[in-house]
Amino acid sequence: MIKEKTEEINIDKTQIEKMFEVGAHYAYTKTKRHPSTKPFIFGAKNNTEIFDLEKTFVSLEEAKKFVLSLFDKAGTQILFVASKNESKHIVKDIAEGIDMPLVFNRWVGGTLTNFEMTKKRVDRFLKLTDEKEKGELMKYTKKERLQIDKEIAKLDKKFAGISSMKTLPAAIFIVDPRYESVAVKEAQSKNIPIIALANSDCNVKEIDYPIMANDSAGESVNFFTEEIASVCKNKPVVKEETPKSKILN
Repeated sequence: MIKEKTEEINIDKTQIEKMFEVGAHYAYTKTKRHPSTKPFIFGAKNNTEIFDLEKTFVSLEEAKKFVLSLFDKAGTQILFVASKNESKHIVKDIAEGIDMPLVFNRWVGGTLTNFEMTKKRVDRFLKLTDEKEKGELMKYTKKERLQIDKEIAKLDKKFAGISSMKTLPAAIFIVDPRYESVAVKEAQSKNIPIIALANSDCNVKEIDYPIMANDSAGESVNFFTEEIASVCKNKPVVKEETPKSKILN
Protein backbone atom coordinates (compact mmCIF):
# COMPACT_ATOMS: atom_id res chain seq x y z
CA MET A 1 0.00 0.00 0.00
CA ILE A 2 1.21 3.51 -0.81
CA LYS A 3 1.78 5.53 2.35
CA GLU A 4 -0.21 8.68 2.95
CA LYS A 5 1.78 11.84 2.33
CA THR A 6 1.82 14.21 5.27
CA GLU A 7 4.37 16.84 4.22
CA GLU A 8 4.68 19.05 1.19
CA ILE A 9 8.03 18.63 -0.57
CA ASN A 10 9.62 21.50 -2.47
CA ILE A 11 10.55 20.57 -6.03
CA ASP A 12 14.27 20.67 -6.85
CA LYS A 13 14.49 21.69 -10.51
CA THR A 14 18.11 20.55 -10.71
CA GLN A 15 17.12 17.03 -9.74
CA ILE A 16 14.27 17.09 -12.27
CA GLU A 17 16.79 18.03 -14.98
CA LYS A 18 19.07 15.16 -13.94
CA MET A 19 16.15 12.73 -14.15
CA PHE A 20 15.32 14.03 -17.61
CA GLU A 21 18.95 13.63 -18.72
CA VAL A 22 19.03 9.95 -17.70
CA GLY A 23 15.77 9.19 -19.49
CA ALA A 24 13.77 8.64 -16.32
CA HIS A 25 10.68 10.15 -17.93
CA TYR A 26 10.17 7.35 -20.46
CA ALA A 27 7.31 5.02 -19.58
CA TYR A 28 5.77 2.35 -21.84
CA THR A 29 2.96 2.66 -24.37
CA LYS A 30 -0.58 3.18 -23.10
CA THR A 31 -1.47 -0.44 -23.94
CA LYS A 32 1.18 -1.68 -21.47
CA ARG A 33 0.23 0.71 -18.70
CA HIS A 34 -1.09 -0.73 -15.44
CA PRO A 35 -4.18 1.21 -14.31
CA SER A 36 -2.59 2.06 -10.95
CA THR A 37 0.12 4.17 -12.66
CA LYS A 38 -2.23 6.54 -14.46
CA PRO A 39 -1.85 9.38 -11.89
CA PHE A 40 1.91 9.44 -12.57
CA ILE A 41 1.61 9.91 -16.35
CA PHE A 42 2.10 13.43 -17.69
CA GLY A 43 1.37 12.78 -21.36
CA ALA A 44 2.64 10.92 -24.42
CA LYS A 45 5.13 11.42 -27.24
CA ASN A 46 5.35 9.21 -30.32
CA ASN A 47 3.11 6.60 -28.66
CA THR A 48 5.38 6.45 -25.60
CA GLU A 49 3.92 7.74 -22.35
CA ILE A 50 5.87 10.22 -20.27
CA PHE A 51 6.12 10.29 -16.49
CA ASP A 52 5.43 13.44 -14.53
CA LEU A 53 8.94 13.88 -13.11
CA GLU A 54 7.78 16.29 -10.42
CA LYS A 55 5.69 13.46 -8.96
CA THR A 56 8.66 11.13 -9.39
CA PHE A 57 10.82 13.57 -7.46
CA VAL A 58 8.31 13.75 -4.61
CA SER A 59 8.11 9.94 -4.47
CA LEU A 60 11.89 9.68 -4.42
CA GLU A 61 12.20 12.15 -1.56
CA GLU A 62 9.54 10.30 0.44
CA ALA A 63 11.38 7.02 -0.15
CA LYS A 64 14.69 8.54 0.94
CA LYS A 65 13.11 10.01 4.07
CA PHE A 66 11.69 6.60 4.93
CA VAL A 67 15.06 4.88 4.37
CA LEU A 68 16.74 7.39 6.67
CA SER A 69 14.16 6.67 9.36
CA LEU A 70 15.16 3.01 9.37
CA PHE A 71 18.68 3.67 10.56
CA ASP A 72 17.74 4.31 14.17
CA LYS A 73 19.68 1.29 15.38
CA ALA A 74 22.99 -0.34 14.55
CA GLY A 75 23.08 -3.15 12.00
CA THR A 76 20.10 -2.01 9.91
CA GLN A 77 20.16 -3.51 6.42
CA ILE A 78 18.21 -2.90 3.23
CA LEU A 79 18.11 -5.70 0.69
CA PHE A 80 18.73 -4.56 -2.90
CA VAL A 81 17.11 -6.70 -5.60
CA ALA A 82 17.70 -6.47 -9.35
CA SER A 83 18.15 -9.53 -11.55
CA LYS A 84 17.29 -8.11 -14.99
CA ASN A 85 20.29 -8.06 -17.32
CA GLU A 86 19.85 -4.31 -17.86
CA SER A 87 20.21 -3.49 -14.19
CA LYS A 88 21.79 -6.36 -12.25
CA HIS A 89 25.44 -5.31 -12.48
CA ILE A 90 24.65 -1.64 -11.87
CA VAL A 91 22.77 -2.43 -8.66
CA LYS A 92 25.36 -5.03 -7.63
CA ASP A 93 28.21 -2.52 -7.78
CA ILE A 94 26.26 0.11 -5.86
CA ALA A 95 25.00 -2.25 -3.13
CA GLU A 96 28.45 -3.76 -2.64
CA GLY A 97 29.89 -0.26 -2.37
CA ILE A 98 27.75 0.46 0.70
CA ASP A 99 27.98 -3.05 2.20
CA MET A 100 24.30 -3.86 1.76
CA PRO A 101 22.95 -7.33 0.91
CA LEU A 102 21.73 -7.91 -2.62
CA VAL A 103 20.15 -10.39 -4.99
CA PHE A 104 21.38 -9.91 -8.54
CA ASN A 105 20.86 -13.39 -9.91
CA ARG A 106 17.54 -15.20 -9.98
CA TRP A 107 15.50 -14.79 -6.79
CA VAL A 108 15.56 -18.02 -4.80
CA GLY A 109 12.06 -18.91 -3.62
CA GLY A 110 11.82 -18.79 0.16
CA THR A 111 14.68 -16.31 0.58
CA LEU A 112 12.50 -14.32 2.99
CA THR A 113 9.55 -16.59 3.74
CA ASN A 114 11.78 -19.52 4.70
CA PHE A 115 14.60 -17.47 6.12
CA GLU A 116 15.76 -20.12 8.59
CA MET A 117 16.56 -22.43 5.68
CA THR A 118 18.15 -19.54 3.81
CA LYS A 119 20.49 -18.94 6.76
CA LYS A 120 21.46 -22.61 6.82
CA ARG A 121 22.39 -22.51 3.13
CA VAL A 122 24.35 -19.29 3.70
CA ASP A 123 26.17 -20.84 6.66
CA ARG A 124 27.03 -23.86 4.52
CA PHE A 125 28.41 -21.58 1.81
CA LEU A 126 30.52 -19.60 4.29
CA LYS A 127 31.82 -22.78 5.94
CA LEU A 128 32.91 -24.41 2.68
CA THR A 129 34.43 -21.17 1.37
CA ASP A 130 36.41 -20.70 4.57
CA GLU A 131 37.65 -24.29 4.53
CA LYS A 132 38.74 -23.96 0.91
CA GLU A 133 40.64 -20.73 1.57
CA LYS A 134 42.44 -22.38 4.51
CA GLY A 135 43.36 -25.44 2.45
CA GLU A 136 41.30 -27.70 4.68
CA LEU A 137 39.62 -29.43 1.72
CA MET A 138 42.86 -31.17 0.76
CA LYS A 139 41.91 -34.02 3.10
CA TYR A 140 39.27 -35.05 0.56
CA THR A 141 39.89 -36.99 -2.64
CA LYS A 142 40.17 -35.16 -5.94
CA LYS A 143 36.67 -36.31 -6.91
CA GLU A 144 35.22 -35.14 -3.59
CA ARG A 145 36.93 -31.75 -3.92
CA LEU A 146 35.47 -31.36 -7.39
CA GLN A 147 31.97 -31.99 -6.03
CA ILE A 148 32.56 -29.50 -3.21
CA ASP A 149 33.79 -26.90 -5.69
CA LYS A 150 30.59 -27.36 -7.69
CA GLU A 151 28.53 -26.95 -4.53
CA ILE A 152 30.43 -23.79 -3.59
CA ALA A 153 29.85 -22.33 -7.07
CA LYS A 154 26.13 -23.11 -6.87
CA LEU A 155 25.77 -21.62 -3.40
CA ASP A 156 27.84 -18.59 -4.40
CA LYS A 157 25.46 -17.78 -7.25
CA LYS A 158 22.41 -18.09 -5.01
CA PHE A 159 23.53 -16.74 -1.66
CA ALA A 160 26.85 -14.83 -1.81
CA GLY A 161 25.05 -11.50 -2.08
CA ILE A 162 23.09 -12.06 1.14
CA SER A 163 25.84 -13.74 3.17
CA SER A 164 25.96 -10.74 5.53
CA MET A 165 22.20 -10.81 6.17
CA LYS A 166 21.81 -12.41 9.59
CA THR A 167 18.21 -11.28 10.07
CA LEU A 168 15.37 -10.24 7.80
CA PRO A 169 16.07 -6.82 6.25
CA ALA A 170 14.43 -3.64 7.51
CA ALA A 171 13.24 -2.95 3.95
CA ILE A 172 13.74 -4.14 0.39
CA PHE A 173 14.64 -1.99 -2.62
CA ILE A 174 13.57 -3.50 -5.94
CA VAL A 175 14.25 -2.50 -9.52
CA ASP A 176 11.19 -3.48 -11.59
CA PRO A 177 8.74 -5.06 -9.10
CA ARG A 178 6.79 -6.66 -11.95
CA TYR A 179 9.86 -8.64 -12.99
CA GLU A 180 10.68 -9.38 -9.33
CA SER A 181 7.11 -10.40 -8.46
CA VAL A 182 8.19 -13.30 -6.23
CA ALA A 183 10.37 -11.01 -4.14
CA VAL A 184 7.44 -8.59 -3.82
CA LYS A 185 5.11 -11.36 -2.60
CA GLU A 186 7.64 -12.65 -0.07
CA ALA A 187 8.31 -9.17 1.31
CA GLN A 188 4.57 -8.57 1.64
CA SER A 189 4.05 -11.85 3.49
CA LYS A 190 6.78 -10.92 6.00
CA ASN A 191 5.54 -7.31 6.34
CA ILE A 192 8.83 -5.95 4.99
CA PRO A 193 8.41 -2.45 3.50
CA ILE A 194 9.00 -2.32 -0.25
CA ILE A 195 10.72 0.56 -2.04
CA ALA A 196 10.75 0.13 -5.81
CA LEU A 197 11.85 1.78 -9.01
CA ALA A 198 8.84 0.95 -11.16
CA ASN A 199 7.79 1.59 -14.74
CA SER A 200 4.23 2.06 -15.96
CA ASP A 201 3.58 -1.69 -16.34
CA CYS A 202 3.87 -2.26 -12.57
CA ASN A 203 1.11 -2.40 -9.97
CA VAL A 204 2.10 0.39 -7.59
CA LYS A 205 -0.58 -0.65 -5.11
CA GLU A 206 1.74 -3.51 -4.13
CA ILE A 207 4.54 -1.10 -3.27
CA ASP A 208 4.91 0.95 -0.08
CA TYR A 209 7.20 3.53 -1.66
CA PRO A 210 6.99 3.42 -5.48
CA ILE A 211 9.39 5.60 -7.48
CA MET A 212 7.76 5.89 -10.89
CA ALA A 213 10.41 6.12 -13.62
CA ASN A 214 12.22 4.20 -16.33
CA ASP A 215 13.35 0.93 -14.68
CA SER A 216 15.22 -0.50 -17.70
CA ALA A 217 17.60 2.20 -18.96
CA GLY A 218 20.98 1.82 -17.27
CA GLU A 219 21.47 5.52 -16.52
CA SER A 220 18.04 5.79 -14.94
CA VAL A 221 18.56 2.67 -12.81
CA ASN A 222 21.95 3.97 -11.73
CA PHE A 223 20.56 7.41 -10.79
CA PHE A 224 17.75 6.18 -8.54
CA THR A 225 19.73 3.33 -6.98
CA GLU A 226 22.51 5.79 -6.13
CA GLU A 227 19.96 8.14 -4.57
CA ILE A 228 18.72 5.40 -2.23
CA ALA A 229 22.25 4.15 -1.59
CA SER A 230 23.44 7.65 -0.67
CA VAL A 231 21.01 7.67 2.26
CA CYS A 232 22.36 4.32 3.46
CA LYS A 233 25.94 5.52 3.04
CA ASN A 234 25.41 8.79 4.89
CA LYS A 235 23.18 7.33 7.59
CA PRO A 236 23.69 8.60 11.14
CA VAL A 237 26.08 6.56 13.25
CA VAL A 238 24.17 4.61 15.87
CA LYS A 239 26.09 2.90 18.65
CA GLU A 240 25.04 -0.56 19.71
CA GLU A 241 23.53 -0.65 23.17
CA THR A 242 25.59 -2.33 25.84
CA PRO A 243 23.66 -5.13 27.56
CA LYS A 244 22.78 -4.15 31.13
CA SER A 245 24.44 -7.27 32.47
CA LYS A 246 27.78 -6.03 31.12
CA ILE A 247 27.58 -2.54 32.59
CA LEU A 248 29.99 -2.19 35.47
CA ASN A 249 28.79 -0.51 38.63
